[in-house]
Amino acid sequence: MNKPIRILIADDHPVVRQGLMACLERNAGFSVVGEAWDGVEVVKLCRERKPDLVLMDISMPRMSGLAAAETLRRELPQIKVLILSMHTTREYVARVIQCGAAGYVLKESPQEILVLAIESVSRGEHYFSPEIAEIGVSQFIRGPAPHSTGGRLTCREREVLIQIAEGFSNKEIASRFGVGVRTVETHRERIMRKLDIHNIAGLTKYALAQGFVGLEPALKS
Repeated sequence: MNKPIRILIADDHPVVRQGLMACLERNAGFSVVGEAWDGVEVVKLCRERKPDLVLMDISMPRMSGLAAAETLRRELPQIKVLILSMHTTREYVARVIQCGAAGYVLKESPQEILVLAIESVSRGEHYFSPEIAEIGVSQFIRGPAPHSTGGRLTCREREVLIQIAEGFSNKEIASRFGVGVRTVETHRERIMRKLDIHNIAGLTKYALAQGFVGLEPALKS
């Protein structure tokens, strides 16, 4: 018999993690090897436990699912990433593809869709919920549009841009991502150079225009 697919679950809501674990462990073809509440913990556990696949939300504290996916693509490319989220905008789909995730399933999808997605991604294929496919996933797989300045930013740079636009200081961003302040400063310098924007107000306006952040004030927690 084939070995079960070893899965790491990542979501910042314990109830969601527990529900996913209960669902997946009913399938003999799956083995849950751990759970994480944020992207930093995802990377740490992947280095330690080497799962076959990470089932991961986008919105998590300290390091988002997108930044974690890019880190895994760079450090542990053999580990597949399947995003499980509620976001359905074109921008989020594009960012998921650019960060190296192999699939994207909506949280509202039925259990059989999730099982199919896990099996497909574990075979080296891509899988997207029907609703996601309908908004043009294929064009994002081919790459960002040539005139899209946002496509020039790495996932980590976009995450730093979002934090800047939401009013966090370099020190606060460094703490949330678990890196040094100098690293954040370097990311900010690269963002400004790539976008040809050289002040915080301009970066904030750009992030709003691109849909990276909403108009609501950020909650610093």
